[in-house]
Amino acid sequence: MSRARPPPLVTGISPKEGAAWTKVTIRGENLGTGPADLIGLSICGHNCMLTAEWMSASKIVCRVGPAKDDKGEIIVTTKSGGLGTSTVSFKLLRPDRIGILDQSAVWVDEFNYYDMRTDRNKGISPLSLRPSNPLGIDIDKGKIPQKDIDQIFPGMSGDFTSENFSATWYLIENHTGSSFDQLKIGANNLKKQATKKNEGSLAYVKGGLSTFFEAQDALAAIHQRLESDGTEKVEGSMTQRLENILNRASDTADTLFQEVLGRKDKADSTRNALNVLQRFKFLFNLPLNIERNIQKGDYDVVINDYEKAKSLFGNTEVPVFKKVYAEVETRIGALRRLLLEKLLQTPSTLHDQKRYIRYLSDLHAPGDPAWQCIYAQHKWILQLMQDCRDEFLSGQRGVRALDLEGDTRPPTLGRLSHTSSLNRGGSLHSSRPNTWRFETPQLVQFVGKLSDVVIGQLPNFWKLWISYVNGSLFSETGEKSGQVEKSKKNARQRQNDFKKMIEELTNRLVRLIRGALLPTTLPPAELNFYGGWEGKTELTGVWLTQIIHTVRGCHEALSALEIPNDLLQVISDLLLDLRVHCLMMTLLHTTEDVKRLAVKEDWVVDNEGITSLPYHFEQCVVQMLQSFKEPLETKPGEINVRYLPTNPFGSIDSFLKVLAFINCLEQLSMKTDGDIQVSHNISVDLSSPDRFAAAHEDFSPTSEQRLLIILSNCQYLERRTFLNLADHFEKHGFTGTEKITRVSMDAIRELDRKLFEAYIERRADPIAGSLEPGIYAGYFDWRDCQTPSGVRNYLKEALVSIIAVHAEVFTVSKDLVPPVLSRIVTSVADEMCRLMQCVSSFSKNGALQARLELCALRDAVATYINPDSNTSFKLALEALPQLHSGGDKKLLEELLNKFKSSMHLQLTCFQSSNIPLVKR
Repeated sequence: MSRARPPPLVTGISPKEGAAWTKVTIRGENLGTGPADLIGLSICGHNCMLTAEWMSASKIVCRVGPAKDDKGEIIVTTKSGGLGTSTVSFKLLRPDRIGILDQSAVWVDEFNYYDMRTDRNKGISPLSLRPSNPLGIDIDKGKIPQKDIDQIFPGMSGDFTSENFSATWYLIENHTGSSFDQLKIGANNLKKQATKKNEGSLAYVKGGLSTFFEAQDALAAIHQRLESDGTEKVEGSMTQRLENILNRASDTADTLFQEVLGRKDKADSTRNALNVLQRFKFLFNLPLNIERNIQKGDYDVVINDYEKAKSLFGNTEVPVFKKVYAEVETRIGALRRLLLEKLLQTPSTLHDQKRYIRYLSDLHAPGDPAWQCIYAQHKWILQLMQDCRDEFLSGQRGVRALDLEGDTRPPTLGRLSHTSSLNRGGSLHSSRPNTWRFETPQLVQFVGKLSDVVIGQLPNFWKLWISYVNGSLFSETGEKSGQVEKSKKNARQRQNDFKKMIEELTNRLVRLIRGALLPTTLPPAELNFYGGWEGKTELTGVWLTQIIHTVRGCHEALSALEIPNDLLQVISDLLLDLRVHCLMMTLLHTTEDVKRLAVKEDWVVDNEGITSLPYHFEQCVVQMLQSFKEPLETKPGEINVRYLPTNPFGSIDSFLKVLAFINCLEQLSMKTDGDIQVSHNISVDLSSPDRFAAAHEDFSPTSEQRLLIILSNCQYLERRTFLNLADHFEKHGFTGTEKITRVSMDAIRELDRKLFEAYIERRADPIAGSLEPGIYAGYFDWRDCQTPSGVRNYLKEALVSIIAVHAEVFTVSKDLVPPVLSRIVTSVADEMCRLMQCVSSFSKNGALQARLELCALRDAVATYINPDSNTSFKLALEALPQLHSGGDKKLLEELLNKFKSSMHLQLTCFQSSNIPLVKR
């Protein structure tokens, strides 16, 4: 037998004891889906199916039969669940016969014979009056199915005692195999029985006719005797005397049995009272039991007892029962109020809410407790959300502080440092404390707390409504079909009301967040109710990213409940506005941070000749891109922000605003010495053999040194930083990185060119300008001079000045040495060429002196000669008379060697660099 349902379980029987044929009510679970599903019922081992009446899946009514066992279980068997079990038992009482004068401690009810087939009390069995075979022939039962006979004879019956008796039905059912002759014999037997019955009645009258006549004569004689009797005037008539005698006999009998009858009446009244108390002790003890069970929280027991009392005494007319039942109703009314108070109490779990709603439904509480609970929960969640805002605005909620060690940035910023590693030659350490207090802004805490309230309460609120819609609030198994259908009907009528509740909750959530973060998107009338955050600090992109993540989590949690999308559309719109706002604020803050980078310049250079400024700039852009990740990410059902017409990032030109960093460099280069307040030293790696240790304490960079440092930073930006940023843009899915790189490179190269020219102008012009005064010092004349004895001092001073520039540039960046010195050499060579070409004529000694100085200068700076300077030297030499004498050439070579030997130490810096010249 396949079991689609759990087996039956009997949990109660009322009454729990009684004599045979006592009517009992059986309660339990899974007692069948209908009368046809009930196939077996036994009490104390006796089959009670003939008297069983199925009421519901939890109730059956029947009569106890004359079982053999005094006490036993109640076993129910169904088609759908099979053989059941019982947790209670029934006790069968076997009362003895007691006479009317016998004393007894208990009251025993009189009972008649009970016919299980007819369910009627009778003094004798009606079966004895029914002829078993009225035709008097052998009965031959046919094999025609009963349902076929019912179809042939609708509304008829084969029972000859029925009012709708059909003889044809009877013959088909009992004499299908009888022959026609046998049926004729049966007809004759019926005729004989009818004739015999009529003749018997007539013979009885004829045989007793003489008796009737004798009785008539006796009555007439008595009448005559009474009329002729005259004693009635003295002693009364004979009948009067007979009446007196009978009255005296009755009085004597009453006197004899007065005490016995008095005791009997008193015993009867006592028995009746005890019987009432015993039989109805359930009702009399019910008020006290209800109070005790309510205190223990056994509401199921109270409800079962109340249903039982209501079915038995709900319509009673007995005054004492009505009085006790009214007290029961008073207790139940108090229980209804208590359960309703617990139901509407907040906070409460969904399990408790369902339980209290079922209790109130079983107690037939007025109204709709389920809807009252839904309405109360809705108001409570709204109040929780509003209290969350008021709590933060009133300052009762403190700011959460986190102690972070090591990495002092927020978690998001800390992750950035790992994903944006810079391939730099030297180690750069920014000065910051070992411990730092990091405070979460109140706006971020508020959105997080508000989201926790919604995620924590709205799912249970939605599940409560779903249970209300499908009827599972009242029944998980379907046995309370009436309540389930009523619940579904009420839910259909209140669908629009609940939809408005959900809309109000989501709108409240959205308006509270908008009032805190996007107040301009709210009407002015709502700002007083949802705003009030004007004094709070404006959030940066990192915190806005966290808020977007929080709101997204809230939206996903509500979507998982299968709430219709149209009810969550306001949250989607809020998310879109928050994403756009986050992008705009991140770009704005990054631009401002980049503009303020100039104040962070400490002029401390590392091994590559750069300061921390390029690193800070790259970190700003990387953090900006990291903050863009969350708002630019498009979740299912969301709009891609990149394609919005109002998108501030529709063009890559928006990111070029960040290039204001180049302006910062330019501003730094234009500052005078008085504007710079630096207490740091130029960092020099003393372990490197390529460094010139010329720094001393309390050294502030000059304007020329600042130009060199900025030039070195520009080279690093062009060589490393902008290429790294292009990779970061591509990694985060941005297109148009070629334009960013191209514009950035062009801007930094233009700045580099301007700064380089400014530095050359400051360093080369003084050196070139000192040549002419030095040449003609002491009224020197090329046409009238002595034999050369060596290189004159002006040229040595010019070389020393060039060496000083070399030292200055090399201290900052050795990569800048070749281009700077080549330009200075070109300037000096051009000036020497101009001076030589301006001389009208040379003497022999003058030509030799000029050639000596030009060759000494050319050989000293040979490493940094470029095509332009080389041409200038050639033109200068060509302007001199040629040397034809071997003695002059020998003297020139000796003087050059003497110069190189005497200034070997100074000229070493010009010979140590193998870096190729870069034409600028």
